[in-house]
Amino acid sequence: MQDTHYPLTDIGVNLTDSAFDADREAIITDAAAAGVRRLLITGTTAADSEQALSLCQQYPDQLYCTAGVHPHYSKTFTAEVRATLAALLTHSAVLAVGETGLDFNRNASPPAQQILAFEQQLELASETALPLFLHERDAHRQQIEILKHYRNDINGGVAHCFTGSREELFNYLDLDLYIGITGWICDERRGRELLSLIKQIPADRLLLETDAPYLLPRNLDPKPKSRRNLPAYLPHILKEAALARGEDPHRLAQQTEQNGQRLFRF
Repeated sequence: MQDTHYPLTDIGVNLTDSAFDADREAIITDAAAAGVRRLLITGTTAADSEQALSLCQQYPDQLYCTAGVHPHYSKTFTAEVRATLAALLTHSAVLAVGETGLDFNRNASPPAQQILAFEQQLELASETALPLFLHERDAHRQQIEILKHYRNDINGGVAHCFTGSREELFNYLDLDLYIGITGWICDERRGRELLSLIKQIPADRLLLETDAPYLLPRNLDPKPKSRRNLPAYLPHILKEAALARGEDPHRLAQQTEQNGQRLFRF
């Protein structure tokens, strides 16, 4: 096939980030022109999740979002925040709970507060039957133990921006979770281990995302003038993933779209 466009969904883009304030509409238009037909906006705080939903309502059938509190902001998690998230999760454009999980790398919020906020959001996922959009850094053992405890109550989820080890990969797969791959695989310095692992991700568990404006693929050619990552670069990540897996990009695009539909029910 000669068509270089692959109908894709970016399952993780921080579209409410201030990096997009000047040209957000153009970012959405450019993504669609590149074949990225749907964007799942990541919610990281209650206010951010509300802004994400507002954007979704301006672009129905093109934008969707998650609603949650990132572990960095767990210290802001209150009963009022929980109620706000519960209300957001009733909207049809809100497809997952998160970004939630544990991050003991920076401990921007104390670990105890992170665990409390994580468990509260796991309860919300159980109450709404929505999947999880998971973050984790330097807290894998604790996160897996908590997820195991709630396994029978949650309706799936994705390990967003996975960059971990083989053991960590299979811990998530054993919990029936999906694996989100970003432009990390395009980094010849940091992405080597992930490149070797990507073949071991079952075809029906793989999802693609940019995590824009972060994680600009390092091997884009020509190199963009800006270091800001864009959802329009998702086809490049697809091609790199297909190359690493020894698969046809069109077929992989179809597979990841089926996976996203199965998990998020667009």
